[in-house]
Amino acid sequence: MNVGFIGLGKLGLPCALVLDNVGHNVYGYDISPEVKDILDTKKIPYREAGTPELLQNHKINWSSVKEVVSNSEIIFVPIQTPHDERYEGTTRLPEERVDFDYTYLKAGMKTLSDEIKRQGENKIVVIISTVLPGTIRKEIKPLLNEHVKLCYNPFFIAMGTTRNDFENPEFVLFGMDDEEAYNKAKELYSTVHNKPVYKCSIEEAEMIKVTYNTYITMKICLANVVMEAAHKLENVNCDNVMKGLFLGHDRLMSPKYLLGGMGDGGGCHPRDNIALSWLAKKIDMSYDWYENLMICREEQTDWLADLIHEHRGDLPVTILGKCFKKETNLTVGSPSILLKNLLEERAEQVDMYDPWVDDHEIQLTKQCYFIGTNHDKFLDYKFPAGSVVLDPWGMIQDQPGVNVIRIGR
Repeated sequence: MNVGFIGLGKLGLPCALVLDNVGHNVYGYDISPEVKDILDTKKIPYREAGTPELLQNHKINWSSVKEVVSNSEIIFVPIQTPHDERYEGTTRLPEERVDFDYTYLKAGMKTLSDEIKRQGENKIVVIISTVLPGTIRKEIKPLLNEHVKLCYNPFFIAMGTTRNDFENPEFVLFGMDDEEAYNKAKELYSTVHNKPVYKCSIEEAEMIKVTYNTYITMKICLANVVMEAAHKLENVNCDNVMKGLFLGHDRLMSPKYLLGGMGDGGGCHPRDNIALSWLAKKIDMSYDWYENLMICREEQTDWLADLIHEHRGDLPVTILGKCFKKETNLTVGSPSILLKNLLEERAEQVDMYDPWVDDHEIQLTKQCYFIGTNHDKFLDYKFPAGSVVLDPWGMIQDQPGVNVIRIGR
């Protein structure tokens, strides 16, 4: 396949070399003349495992944008979206928060789109750059013309091991509006590996990319919280603690608890975090992770109360589910009860019903219902026309005359 690259930096070059190595004809352009020097001298000035070996026998065609477009069936765009140094994590956190800088990406995409239009043939363009959700549709697509068939394909790589991460990814992510672009990109990847492919909307792919990185940050922070606590306690080795947690394959090292819904509850979670918050203060922890977890749980529940207030209109409110998890009758630590209490703080009149707690059947009338617990019984409920149903679990299907709001979906 004839493959183009607009951008042959620390991300683009190793990936281009891999595709060149498996037999594709690669045409590459970069605004920096230093990249041409790397291709000509076959020497790379930064450490990138496995890449120097590929450079020795590469056949990448150094090209203009015009040549990349005319020669390529599919064009990758791995242009950087940088922050300035204040946001690279090497200094104290600034008070101001800013988005990535899309100047280079927008300029590169505008140049590429204009050249594609000038040549008059449809071209498949694959953006790799990291962006925040909504960026491609709002900032990039308005720059494009009808000849650009767009796909978003962010990579999950680490600098220094880009070649290996590109050749052996956990999965390949595609955000797409154009089926032709997706199919061509998928065909190309099949020549490199047979890893799983996940297809979704462009915005969902944008969100997956940055959330993936945040998830890693969260894991590292938790491990370092344990390290600090272990240092300040007696007879606790942080590595032994974490190795014990590694064995929790079902609940901890798995997809469990990673779908949207209500906050956690039960007889252990809230009270354990509150107790650990007390311990954090006692041993003078640098940061009280545990208190902030509980604040997050409460603030998210407060936001759900906001949604109820926003959508209820003049309807009475009933929370369906009192239990802290499905198919049980235990209400200890229930986030549904927390939600009721937060609504009542606002002087809202709220009823609750749970088929596993109450000894009567509910009579469904026109109301605003909130699915507080994801009991299977609620799947069979037929809500009266004019009702509003807010569902944080995404379990209630559309019903005639009912405004079903599957939160976040």
